[in-house]
Order: sequence, then structure tokens, then C-alpha cells
Amino acid sequence: MTPQPVVLYDTTLRDGTQGENITLSLADKLRIARMLDEYGMPYIEGGWPGSNPKDIEFFRAARGMTWQSAKLAAFGSTRHRANRPQDDPNLRELVAAETPVVTIFGKSWLLHVTEVLGASPQENLDMIADSVGFVIDHGREIVYDAEHFFDGYRADREYALATLRAAREAGSRTLVLCDTNGGTLTAELLAIVGDVQDTLGADPRAPEVTWGIHTHNDAELAVANSMAAVGAGIRHVQATINGYGERCGNANMVSILANLALKTPHRLVPAGGGSLEGLTELSRAVAEIANISPDDYQPYVGRSAFAHKGGVHGAAVAKVERSYQHIDPTAVGNAGRLVVSELGGRANIRIRAEQLGHQLEGVIDPKVLSDLVKQLESEGLAFEGAEASFELLIRRHQADYQAPFRIVDYTCLVEQRSGRELLAEATVKVEVAGEVLHTAADGNGPVNALDAALRKALRAFYPQLDSVHLYDYKVRILDGDAATAARTRVIIDSADGANEWSTMGSDTNIISASAKALADSLEYAIWKSNAELRRRDERHFTSGVATTPAGQSQQEAIA
Repeated sequence: MTPQPVVLYDTTLRDGTQGENITLSLADKLRIARMLDEYGMPYIEGGWPGSNPKDIEFFRAARGMTWQSAKLAAFGSTRHRANRPQDDPNLRELVAAETPVVTIFGKSWLLHVTEVLGASPQENLDMIADSVGFVIDHGREIVYDAEHFFDGYRADREYALATLRAAREAGSRTLVLCDTNGGTLTAELLAIVGDVQDTLGADPRAPEVTWGIHTHNDAELAVANSMAAVGAGIRHVQATINGYGERCGNANMVSILANLALKTPHRLVPAGGGSLEGLTELSRAVAEIANISPDDYQPYVGRSAFAHKGGVHGAAVAKVERSYQHIDPTAVGNAGRLVVSELGGRANIRIRAEQLGHQLEGVIDPKVLSDLVKQLESEGLAFEGAEASFELLIRRHQADYQAPFRIVDYTCLVEQRSGRELLAEATVKVEVAGEVLHTAADGNGPVNALDAALRKALRAFYPQLDSVHLYDYKVRILDGDAATAARTRVIIDSADGANEWSTMGSDTNIISASAKALADSLEYAIWKSNAELRRRDERHFTSGVATTPAGQSQQEAIA
């Protein structure tokens, strides 16, 4: 017998936005909805139209969109205890959203019924039944979320089961058990899920329902509980992209989707749950729209999910990739990566250099380079977070290497006087092609002033530096016991519109560490820019037609 497929229900746009520091504009919500639909998500919960004008506008805009695979759901609560369904503002907004699916949540826990809603137990059962019936009467598919179900079950099993019966008898064919406080341990969750299915499924006259699960991550078990529930027969799973959500977050849809697709025999709706190879891109795109830095350590899709730092690991992966990887990272659109560090051996060094496009043969012995990395890291550097500095380390051992510039000396002054803004000034002497340039510049701080002075000196020789900008600057104290005399590590993240790179410096003086990281960043930009120009020229000449800077072929220019 073919197992019943598992249906994924994404609630990023509603429950995910309840996470602290996550705010989505109307345009953001529409973009994410479109991405989820194109990915293949079968259900997308768009928001609560009765709670705020933005969600009303979202559903109005969504009516004009063409949906490829997703059913859009509007979310809301059962009617107010004092209202008739047809007069309840929340229910009226839900059907006015004109979505094919409406999700209603109701109370399962008597604590909430009596002390939060101020209703009697019977009033709450009537509210559930009336609200579900109202939605069905308007021709919508209904999903019933049993809020706080596991807490309610522990407090009063019979009443919690009665709320599910009320929703089922009113016509709901999807009943979702919600661990709203996120504190249920897996063994207990499985016992409750099993009891619910056995008890409510015992009546042969009762209509068949699809059981669902909605977990939160307060005990860091949201994904584990969701997966265990599927193993116990649950076939509707609610979650959010990257686990965004209130408090500690919701179950992570990305991990659940990958787990189900790659590690279980269950079929997803639609088949495959979308292109699995696009999972990493989806995760990072949603993070970008939400203005949340992607979690490097997130399973499956994080930058470090398939990174190998230890020398034994690196050597093994170089021979057999799956020796230290539970899946092929390309299956989810990610990539394996060897990390250059003091813990890595010569295999890590050689393979990572090759991944970055560098052959060590004839340049430097991998053992020598590995020992050099270990020595430099003992002095405070950290190449795993600054691969551009690692590339420069290799570059500086090449026979044709010539430094594009050399900082001869520099001075940084910071002045704060009463009634005046802070003033920072830097003067720099830089040697380029045998010529020493002496420049000065102001800035809002010493590093900014030093950066401005360096660029001022180098601009005439390297105009490509105008497109380079520093977008992040991180300082790490390496030996806190030394207090203000501690050695610091500075990492600078830079970009030029097409590429991003990181460089570092380390010193007991933070300005010196910053100057080293800054100099590496500018040298890297010059080297890569010149290398790209050389490749472009080689392509032009090997094609048989050399071009002028204006874009004309030389034949055209002569003619």
C-alpha cells in the first residue's frame, strides 16, 4: 500500500513574522510568497487579515496573482464568545480575504478558555464548531489548529479531545496538534499523538481526518518532534523557513523538508516538495529579504554545514567525500568546503588552495604552507574567516609576485575638544612603482581616515579601487586577561559590486591590526581586478580579434 503523502504547510509570513527583529513590508511578503509558490510549497499561510491593515492589503494583492502550486491560507481565531459567526469581525475578514483555505485556531487548554477568553468550557466548544462551520458554509477548505493542545491535554485530557471532536463534527478534515509553548519532549509528544489517533479514530462512523503537527522550538526539539510525529502517522506539517518565529522560533521548514525528502520514504506534496537543489538558495533569499544574516551553522543550507576544519577530516574527505558528510551537499544546492586553519593538515591546505584556483606545485610545499598557517594563527590570525588573506599568502610566494604598493609609514590622530565633533586624521606614505606618495585625509574615525588616505594615494595608479567599499568591520579580543593591552584580531569584509572578500590583521594595537587588514583588502582588489583584465585580454587575442579600450576591434579602428 502506497503511504499517504506528507503535506507541507508554510507559515513564515504569519508565525515567522512574530519572531523578534523580523519585520516584513507588504512588498517583502509578496516576494516571499512568490518564491515559496515557485519553489513548490503546497500551502502558504499569508497572515491574519483581521489583525492589521498590511495583511488585508496582502490578501487583496494576492487575489491578482497567479499561483503555480500553492494554496493560500488566511489565518484567524474562532469567533468572540459574545458574537454570532456572521457578525464576528474576525470571521468576516477571513472569508473576505477570498483565499481557498482558511485556518482557524481554537483553545484546547482550559486555562486559556476560562482565564484568557473568559468563556465557559461549553462556550469554547460552541465557538470552535460555529467558526469551523461558518468557514465551510462559505466554500473554503478549513484547517483547524488546536492551540496549546499538548498543555491542554496534560491539564485535562477529556476536554482537549472534546475540542478536536467539535472541530471534526463541524466539518474540519485537517486537525493540527500545536505545541504552542514548545516545551513538550519527544517521547511524551508521541504518546499523546498516539492516544489522540487511537481514541478519535476508534469510532468507525466518524469521518476520516488528516492529522497535523505545529511545533515551536523552546526545548530545541521542534524539528525532532515534527519528524517523530510524521513517523507516528502525522501527514500535515506546519513550519517556517529557517525556523523563524516567536521566542525561540518554530520548526525549521528547511530541515524538515530535507529530512523528509532525503531520509524517509515519504512522498511530499507536490512530489519532492519542489526542487531540492534550490533549498539553499530559498533559505538564503528569505533571510536576505527578512534582513537577517543567514545562520552559517544551519543544517543542510548553512555555509558551515559541510565545512571541514580538522586535518583528519580534510584528508578523509579529499579521498571519499561521504566519509564525513551525511549527504551530498549539492543535493540541497550547497557545497562542501575545506577550512584553512591551524587544525588542518597539508591535505586541507592543498585542496582548499585548488578550490580557490591556486596550484601549489612549484610555488610552495603544502607542508611548508600548512606550518606557516599554524605559526601565523598562533600569532593571532585566523584564515578560516579571511580567505582573501589566505590567497594573498599563496600569491606572495609566487615567483612573479610584486607588491602593488607598500605602506612606508602612517600616522593616525584622533582629537576631541569641548564643543566640537570628534576629528580623526590620517597621514600615509605609500610606495608605488618606486615612487613615494604622501597623503592625508579626514574621517569619522581613525580606520576610516586611514582608508581614505590610502585610497587617495593609490587612486591615480589603481582607479578600480573607487568601486571597493568596506561593508563590515569586526574586532575580536584574543586574550581578555590582558585588558586594554590585549592582542586584537580585525576582520574587514569588502566588496566591489561583483565580488565579496574578507581580510584580517592582528596586533596588540588595534590601528595596526586594522591597517594590515585594510592593506590586504586593497591589494586583493587590485590583484583580482588585474587578473580579470588579463583573462579578458587573453580571450580577445585568442579569438583572433584584439579590442581597443573603446570596445572597437583594432581592424575597425584602423579602418
